[in-house]
Amino acid sequence: MLEEKLSRLLQQIYPERDHEELTRQVMTAFWPAGQEPREITRDSGNSQWSQGDSVLITYGDSFIDGEHKPLDLLGDFLLEQLHGLINSVHILPFFPYTSDDGFSVSDYTAVNPQLGSWDDIRNIARHFTLMSDLVLNHVSSQGVWFNAYLRGEKPYDEFFFEASPDTDLSATVRPRSTPLLREVQTANGNRHVWCTFSHDQVDLNFKNPEVLLEILRVVRLHIDMGVRILRLDAVAFIWKEPGTTSIHLPQTHAIIKLLRALVDHADEDIILLTETNVPKAENLSYFGHGDEAHMIYNFPLPPLILHGLQAGTATFLNRWQASMPPAPMGCSYLNFSASHDGIGMRPAEGLLPPDEIDRLVQTVKNAGGKASMRRLEDGSEAIYELNCTYFDALSQTFSGPDEHHIERFLTSQTIVMSLEGVPAFYIHSLLATANDHDGVARRQMNRAINRHRWDYPTLLDKLGDKDSVHSRVLDALSQRLLLRSLQPAFHPNATQFTLRLDDRIFGIWRQSLDRSQSIFALHNVSNESLEASGNALNLIADEDWVDVLSGETITEEQEMIPLAPYQCRWITNRTQTE
Repeated sequence: MLEEKLSRLLQQIYPERDHEELTRQVMTAFWPAGQEPREITRDSGNSQWSQGDSVLITYGDSFIDGEHKPLDLLGDFLLEQLHGLINSVHILPFFPYTSDDGFSVSDYTAVNPQLGSWDDIRNIARHFTLMSDLVLNHVSSQGVWFNAYLRGEKPYDEFFFEASPDTDLSATVRPRSTPLLREVQTANGNRHVWCTFSHDQVDLNFKNPEVLLEILRVVRLHIDMGVRILRLDAVAFIWKEPGTTSIHLPQTHAIIKLLRALVDHADEDIILLTETNVPKAENLSYFGHGDEAHMIYNFPLPPLILHGLQAGTATFLNRWQASMPPAPMGCSYLNFSASHDGIGMRPAEGLLPPDEIDRLVQTVKNAGGKASMRRLEDGSEAIYELNCTYFDALSQTFSGPDEHHIERFLTSQTIVMSLEGVPAFYIHSLLATANDHDGVARRQMNRAINRHRWDYPTLLDKLGDKDSVHSRVLDALSQRLLLRSLQPAFHPNATQFTLRLDDRIFGIWRQSLDRSQSIFALHNVSNESLEASGNALNLIADEDWVDVLSGETITEEQEMIPLAPYQCRWITNRTQTE
């Protein structure tokens, strides 16, 4: 059945090729000599994750000390600070690269020696579920593959997507405003190669099945080295058709389905995560019919949570969440507020009115952040992302700074923990890192503001000081993560319903898969003291209801439930605290 499925998909992708032979080559690329597919034994439902799952997002060199390998320091931090709290780690591209902080890979088969080695990667993978980036849309213009292309060496002479500068490419959707094509001199003459992101990141030509086969060999290597979550970076762009948008094309979805079919039959338990920072409907399409990504990012969350807490209203966050479908069986959302990139604003299009987006942009600028733009077809510009640490972005509201900075930030992360899906946390959110203005000036790149490299001894000193903002935030989030991991109602696929309460409250009801536990998760996004209607929650009579976060007892007769500014409550009928 696997071979039939692969053959069917390959016929969609490469209709003019010998599908039987290509199927054999795909199987050989993914299962080298001595390995073979297994029958699918994993439950196709919801057993591949639990409420105990959460992800840390970090660069391999987020910690440095000038003496030890950064991956050693990262391993130490994970074991000493997060073991038992977070069980998965996304190490951003740890391969040799030439630009874009790792996303212009020059060698997929090696670890950047400035970070460490494969032994260091495998050591982390022994203790944590390891997520790695499969940067499959493009490679470095200074890497082995592209240099072989320039020399006209087979098979690399057809590894990169070429187009004529005379072709109308105006319909192409891109996240950058640099010229799409780059002229290069090759052994076969002048060529113009396609560069979706930058001229150092040259797009691969997936119309050549040899490219797909080589990527599958890379996937197998990474799995053998301990990777268990494959993040498909910029996957929406991998198939190009001049004259079209060249994004979300049918062949792209077919390639993801092919990858899903392969990993579902792997001996290892592998999860596919698609990175598609696009509006809601386009993003949801990468679940397919439960046959594409296991997980997709919940991209509207970062701007909507930020807006709610800056504006003091959950109106737009509530409206969006009420319209979100549950993930299909066997799939999950990955919820986050911050990442190594900026706070993407494209997913907010159509969800936040233009004037609210303008206020959001200005407030982030007032907090020391920056705004990055994208060019539209008519030559004008629109906001693409906000560049600021999430901690500093919440240092003030639309009305300016106040005394609630830490509480407001903790609320943002608690919302991420409460929602259907698996929560993910950027390292600089856990550590309450401030904007790195020196990094921006030194590197001349807006995104550097949120990519600080901590001197490890200095960080440990700050974490040892229980009065420091870094220690206070990490301790508070650690406590909430531990409590969350004990609540069955926070299973990534547990039932979720958006509550209709005061507009200043983001409230959701979660119910465990076995229906034994309910949690009413309430989040005051304002700096005002509020009361939530106890009647609106419909607390079941004859059961003991407790706020897990505060330890307070809540009775079913309680007409009003108080919420201090930015207070969060997890009110449950089945208390799990240890």
